[in-house]
Amino acid sequence: MLGMGIMRIYLAFLVIASVGPLVWIIMSSFKSNKEILSNAFALPVSISFKAYKAALDLSPIFKFYGNSLIVAVGSTLLNVLVISMAAYILARCQFKGKTLLTLLLASSLLIPTAALLMPIYTITTKIGLFDTKTGLVFVYAALGLPTSLFIIKSYFQGIPTELEEAAYLDGAGFVRTYFTIIFPLAKSGLATAAILQFLTSWNEFMFALILTKSESARTLPLALSYFTSQFSFNYTAMFAALTMVIVPSILIYTLLQEQITDSMVAGSIKG
Repeated sequence: MLGMGIMRIYLAFLVIASVGPLVWIIMSSFKSNKEILSNAFALPVSISFKAYKAALDLSPIFKFYGNSLIVAVGSTLLNVLVISMAAYILARCQFKGKTLLTLLLASSLLIPTAALLMPIYTITTKIGLFDTKTGLVFVYAALGLPTSLFIIKSYFQGIPTELEEAAYLDGAGFVRTYFTIIFPLAKSGLATAAILQFLTSWNEFMFALILTKSESARTLPLALSYFTSQFSFNYTAMFAALTMVIVPSILIYTLLQEQITDSMVAGSIKG
């Protein structure tokens, strides 16, 4: 009984620590500056959307939304398509150097992200992709390579080889077998890798800061760092802008978390 009480207290603390700041930001977005400065934790006297209008007038938030959406979707499609083909080769084919190649790809998880900043900055600058959404798409797709590779590879290893043998006997080639039989069967693993890649790309800040300098390529996480100077002492507009940036990604994860959890559990069992 005592243990259950301690567990409930601990869970309540985690919920408050996790959800509390978000609730406070949303609540503050409906207050006036006077209300925030007088009592930051009090409920708003009235519900007003003036702060959201002011935030949209002061900052091109929808433009940043569009940039983030293009970069996240583009990097996710590129990542899943390319990595799924590589994962299939590693899961099914036997060739010299396969173990070494797998170890090299796995070791990339051990490289600190900060160590990649200068090489990636140099490369993107020299090939003319600096301050472009295309550059971010390629960089994000590459950064998600190790995680996507091992998630998708575990699913391919769980698919019976008899299905491919039957397809070959019916005259299907290697490419046709992959796209018409293997690719659809691994949709759970592909969905898991895609969701994780999308959320990572949507929330990434460091490379967006280094590889962009103009609003034409700036993403939402990077735009957050400029809100303080843009909104000056208009705190309610700043909280409204933060709400518009934060809430969508939370909703996406909330709607898709069951897919992520189920797919990763299934993948661990198959792998």
